[in-house]
Amino acid sequence: MWRTDNYWFDVALATSLLMLGHLYFGRFEEHKPRWRRLLKSLLGVLLVVATTAYLGRAWTGVLIALIAIGVLIVHGWWLPRQGINGWTGEPRERYYEYLGLDPSGKPRDRAP
Repeated sequence: MWRTDNYWFDVALATSLLMLGHLYFGRFEEHKPRWRRLLKSLLGVLLVVATTAYLGRAWTGVLIALIAIGVLIVHGWWLPRQGINGWTGEPRERYYEYLGLDPSGKPRDRAP
């Protein structure tokens, strides 16, 4: 009854990881429109399923591991070097400044 050798298992795995990402790191993307966050999630699931279909489950594991390593590098090394806590996004003002946003989280007006 329960099989893990089909694409639905991969969809479940990808959506579970995306859900955890949104749950723990969603506050870092509050300034982005919802359609863009939804598109990012859909493309993430599509990428995982396509990798499984064309390259196999082992390469899907490699892909997920590479994404996890990228997250750890950005949040554990890069952001702290910029003076931003990579897990809490604090100080919030510095994080928004780094992203090019004003202190309220809205895009800055760009002067011509």
